[in-house]
Amino acid sequence: MEAGALPGLLPAGRPVADPAARAEVARAWGVATLPAEPGKDGSQILAAALAGDLDALVVAGVDPADLPDPKAALEAIEATPFVVSLELRPSAVTDRADVVLPVAAVPEKAGTFLNWEGRPGSFEAALAVAGVESDLEVLGRIADEMDVHLGLPDAAAARRELGTLTGWQGSRTSVPDYPPTARSLPGPGEAVLATWHQLIDTGRMQDGEPFLAGTARPAEALMSAATAAEAGTADGDRVTVTTAQGAITVGVRVHDMPDRVIWLPAHALGCEVRRELGAGNGTLVTLRSPQ
Repeated sequence: MEAGALPGLLPAGRPVADPAARAEVARAWGVATLPAEPGKDGSQILAAALAGDLDALVVAGVDPADLPDPKAALEAIEATPFVVSLELRPSAVTDRADVVLPVAAVPEKAGTFLNWEGRPGSFEAALAVAGVESDLEVLGRIADEMDVHLGLPDAAAARRELGTLTGWQGSRTSVPDYPPTARSLPGPGEAVLATWHQLIDTGRMQDGEPFLAGTARPAEALMSAATAAEAGTADGDRVTVTTAQGAITVGVRVHDMPDRVIWLPAHALGCEVRRELGAGNGTLVTLRSPQ
């Protein structure tokens, strides 16, 4: 929201459709006008790449396994003629990239963060590493090669620019008018999936840390007693969750929650919801006993 990284927003939550908001940002950036059309979100960018509509992609700090459809994301990256990857260490993008640019880790660069109250804070580099460049510096060099000069040589300049754009008094959000979609209600042996990441899971930040990974909660499915009974399972047993793409089998924990709803960890050992099921929140899944 603050950086304007969502497709319908400019910095500090300014709606791109608002002429006054565009005028303020255009003045700060030293350009005549800004387009009124929203950009693309991550899924739309990947869809455009897969369709052959993009000539190049810059992938910076994104793990395809965290995206709604990891398989489609990798296919989109492979289909892109030229791929630049900003990385700390090898990833699923590395082998598919034409150029890999190393960037500084958090202790090696300056930056800004927002806490849970929305208050900004800043930090300076804690470790001096010769020759290491931050994401900001690398992106600035790419922009210079494209003859698009950002005017942000360092983190201090970026902070100053954001500081000039925090006084927006208008509406801070632009809610798209999504058409209603038909939904299928779950029947016996079916459930609506709910899922999210847990703090310690199989994410990239825990690679090579077996003792930290060992503190993760075991992957299990949460459901009501009635939902478990319909699936032919019970508390402490196991359940197989299936979609058209695949299946996951995990333990069952009966929990006080709505009937015909199942919760799974999104990205856990033995339970990769997006990769194995091609599913996310609201997906209709089938439940059965693995016996």
